[in-house]
Amino acid sequence: MTELQTALATNKVDYALSDPQRLAWLRLIRSENVGPRTFRDLLNYYGSAETALAHLPELSAKGGKTSYRLCSSQEAEQELTALENKGARLIALGEPGYPAPLRHIDSPPPLLSVLGADLGSTQNYIAIVGARNCSAAGAKLTKTFAKSLGAQGHVVVSGLARGIDSAAHQASLQTGTAAVFAGGLDVLYPPQNARLAEEILAHNGALLTEMPLGHVPRAHDFPRRNRIVSGMSRALIVIEAAAKSGSLHTARFALEQNREIFAVPGSPLDPRSEGANQLLKQGAHMALCPQDILDELASPSLRQPQLAEEPEHKQLIAEETRHTELAQNKAPPPVTQEDIAQLHAALTTVPTSMDDLAAHTGIAVTRIPLALLHLQLAGKLQRHHMETYTSMDP
Repeated sequence: MTELQTALATNKVDYALSDPQRLAWLRLIRSENVGPRTFRDLLNYYGSAETALAHLPELSAKGGKTSYRLCSSQEAEQELTALENKGARLIALGEPGYPAPLRHIDSPPPLLSVLGADLGSTQNYIAIVGARNCSAAGAKLTKTFAKSLGAQGHVVVSGLARGIDSAAHQASLQTGTAAVFAGGLDVLYPPQNARLAEEILAHNGALLTEMPLGHVPRAHDFPRRNRIVSGMSRALIVIEAAAKSGSLHTARFALEQNREIFAVPGSPLDPRSEGANQLLKQGAHMALCPQDILDELASPSLRQPQLAEEPEHKQLIAEETRHTELAQNKAPPPVTQEDIAQLHAALTTVPTSMDDLAAHTGIAVTRIPLALLHLQLAGKLQRHHMETYTSMDP
């Protein structure tokens, strides 16, 4: 069993990395073009982060990259020391402090930087998100929901943004709240919420992120943050959200993660309610008061979080098992420069599945994952949901 297989299998048995393993995991996830999905594939191919690190320069070079930035041991040690000095800790997938529901999403963060409360002490997380420019009524309603849910033992999760997020955190300080950052733990966004972040910690709440210290959030970091907000929660509540808001991105993640979605209806004349109303038309649960949510979550089918039994999850676990067998039983299938060039030429801006790539190129499906890794580490392709790929070339 690889390190990652062990971590993924630890739903009931706690798993802890050794100090050298934790350092290697941190180096791997902080290396160039390595995200959670690539991290998973690399560990499943090579069995350990240390072995994967040794192959990264070679993999990227074969994909056509002339130089590769590998996170050094010194950089990783400095980050670990800085986290410790801040009073924070680095929690790995499968360790006791890692939120259990988050383990089951598509590509969970391999490592979380956490400041404050133990995130693994409960599975009763509920996310509340909504408009940054919320109305007074929306903020009041949010506080009513957060207080009532907190009184029933639920921990409120949100993104520490202005508006609905802030109202949700403020109202759940006494009962428990967790704020997910899009940047590093030392980069508060927005800065105006510094006092609120301090209050969360003072009331035994938690601040968390998958990003390194010092990382200033960019536009694409907020959707990554949102998938954690929904992924660690058993349900998502949307209160006031515009038609193209980040809250709807969070709802999309929640749907993919098999989480329950609730929406509070609003006036059709208010643009801030357009997104929530649209969710209701698409089948989200209507929430007129906190009891609507409590009643739904108390139903027999929802008494325990629905932990990723959807077909996609089974496909991902099957893929991990297949990769692990390749790593344990023999060396990865040989990949030629011609394989890599053919796959690169077959990619466009249209998301294409691995099966379609195999059918188009005639390359054996067992060789394609590693060939795609070469291209990804070289920065020439992008992976998407449901294991599809697009070209990064202009």
